[in-house]
Formats: sequence, structure tokens, C-alpha cells
Amino acid sequence: MTDRWVPCSDGARERGDPLVATGSHGDRWFLVENQAGWGRRALLDPPFDAALGRALVHRIEDDGIRPLAIRRPGRRATQDGTRWALVDSRPGRESVRWGRVDEPTDLLDVPLDGSAGEASDQPIFAVCAHGRHDQCCAVRGRLVAARLAAAYPEQTWECSHLGGDRFAGTMVLLPHGLYYGWVDDADAVDVADAYLAGRVEPRFLRGRSAYSHPVQAAQHFARAQLGDDRLDAYPPLREVRTDDGWTVRLATPGGPVTVTLVESSSAPLLSTCAATQALPVRQWALAEIVSPAT
Repeated sequence: MTDRWVPCSDGARERGDPLVATGSHGDRWFLVENQAGWGRRALLDPPFDAALGRALVHRIEDDGIRPLAIRRPGRRATQDGTRWALVDSRPGRESVRWGRVDEPTDLLDVPLDGSAGEASDQPIFAVCAHGRHDQCCAVRGRLVAARLAAAYPEQTWECSHLGGDRFAGTMVLLPHGLYYGWVDDADAVDVADAYLAGRVEPRFLRGRSAYSHPVQAAQHFARAQLGDDRLDAYPPLREVRTDDGWTVRLATPGGPVTVTLVESSSAPLLSTCAATQALPVRQWALAEIVSPAT
């Protein structure tokens, strides 16, 4: 550690922090359009009505769904009503349903069981640009969102906090819930193109939101060693805690693959720009992969 302060995403690059298995959990998502400027909590702070925001967030989270504010990149557009999207990221159930309400208070009456809104076959590219939460998300995320929107204007949105600020620019590709980091170092359009072609971009993939961190790590190492970059490759069959890590069994067309992982803690680090205390984070290493061909 040094006394020199650097933005968290710069620090992560200098340290070479691994992206592996850093995607936070999210089986389902409820996206709420808010074209205005966001406070630190987006849906709880002005200009969004605070009481309504709290009621809405509590309702969504109580149903096991993750709330997310979204807005179009660029200059703040005039908002006519409020668009919302209910996204299911569970494997085999991936779906997007869009709806609209005239008044924000009507959001409290939107069914969360998938019976409302219109089904869409278009993906959602949500890039974190939540500058009041972390300055790296604004500096890096907004540039990524602008570039991506030039290629995919209808699919691209800025979004509120996704987690993993030190990996900014970050984004999630829905409905599959694929988290990516450092996409300003990549070509975000190439990442989106791969997704539309049914593939992941392993170099910048943090993990899939519906899967646990051990499964995210096991899939990463399986892809790195065995080379299958299809979206749905290596679905989990079983995960078991061991003394120093995990054993994860993944399905493949040729038979199950067993991935043995070692779980450890990093040296203490500042994981966000606002962090004042350096803390260790979870990390993963590969011990062994046993495949049918081994």
C-alpha cells in the first residue's frame, strides 16, 4: 500500500486485480427509467420521489428481484411516462418484458410475476454510469455507453450501481445477466456482437448473475482450458465446499467436467473510490480440471 490516492479502477489495473467470479447475484431484475440526474442511490434520492422510491425498492427486493435505474446515454432526455422492464436471467427462463406507466406511483401496481408488459426478443446492454456512487463509473462508464449506443441505440442504457466499481467500465448484458468489466479497455461493441452471436468474451467476463461465485470461477477456468465460449456452455451440475475451496461439476457434451478451486483472500485494497479502509477481497485459483478426455 502507498499513500498515493488513485481512482479505484486505476488502482485495480495497476494491481492486476482478477475479474474472475466477481459478478453479484441477480436471478431477476426490475429496471425503472429515470432520465434525470441520479443521487447516490438513484431510485431513493431526489429528483426521484424518496418515499415512492423506498416503497418501490422494498417491494422489488422483497420479491427477490434486483432494482436498477436506467436512462439513455447522452444529454438528459425529456421523459414521457416511465418505462420499466422485468428481466428473468435464470438459465432456461431468460426473458425481457417491457411496460410503461403514466405516473411513477403506478409502478407500485405492476405485477412482478411476469404477467404484465410485452415480451421482447431484444437484449438490454446496461452500462454503469452512476457517478454519484463512484466517480470511475461516470468517467469510464459514460464513454462506454456513448460508444455502444452509436452501434446499438435501442438496446443501450446507462444504469445505476452494478457492483465492482474498481472494474469500471462495467456493464451487464440482459437477459442472460453477463457481467463484464474494464470494457473501456476492450471494444464494447465487440462484446455486444459476441453476445448477439451466442458467445461470451472471456477476457472481460466477470461472471453470470444467476450463478454462485464458485460456479462463475469454475466456468472461467473451464473456458480458459477447454475453449468453449458459447453462452450456455458449462452449466453447473453440483458444487461442494471443501477445506480450502470448492469442487464444481459442469456439464459438457462429452460428459461432466470437474473443476477444483482454491479460494483465498487478496491483500487489503480499496475497492471503491469512496473507501477509507483497505480490506481483502475473495479470489480464486485453479487447482485441477478433470474432463472426460483426461
